[in-house]
Amino acid sequence: MTKYKRPSTAAIRLLRQHRVNFTDHPYRYEEGGGTRVSARELGVDEHQVIKTLIMEDDKGNPLIMLMHGDREVSTKTLARLIGVKSITPCQPAVADRHSGYQVGGTSPFGTRKSMPVYCEASILTLERIYINGGKKGYLVAMSPDDLQRVLNPTPVSASQ
Repeated sequence: MTKYKRPSTAAIRLLRQHRVNFTDHPYRYEEGGGTRVSARELGVDEHQVIKTLIMEDDKGNPLIMLMHGDREVSTKTLARLIGVKSITPCQPAVADRHSGYQVGGTSPFGTRKSMPVYCEASILTLERIYINGGKKGYLVAMSPDDLQRVLNPTPVSASQ
C-alpha cells in the first residue's frame, strides 16, 4: 500500500503557516462533477462541502464567494448586499488568473490575488467543513472557526 503524499499547494502552505488543524481528503475527481461528486466520493453531506466561487462585480473587480455545495448564489442578492450594480461568475480562464488555481481545484486560501471574501453565513455554524485544498480531487476538512480566523470573510445571506 502506498502512503498518501499531501500536495504542496499555496493553500496548504497558508494553512500550515496559520497552524490550522485540518485533515486531507483526496477523492477521484470527475470533470464537471462539482460538490455532488466530492460529497459522494467522501461519503459526506454535500451541505458541508463548500464551493469556492470566483466572481466579479460590474467594474470587473474580483471577489470570492463561499457557498454550501447544495446551494446556489443569488448574484442579485449578493450585489445588493455588497453595494454594487451586479455580480457575475468569472469565465474559467479569468477565475484561474485571479486565483492562481484551476477551476475545479480553486481554494480560497493562498490565492494569487488578494480578493474580498464573502461567505454564506450558515457555513460558519457548521461543525466541520470540507473545502478545496488547491488541487482537483483534493479537499481539506477543518473547523469553520479556522476559516473565519484565516480568511476573515464577510458573512452574507445570498443563497437561493
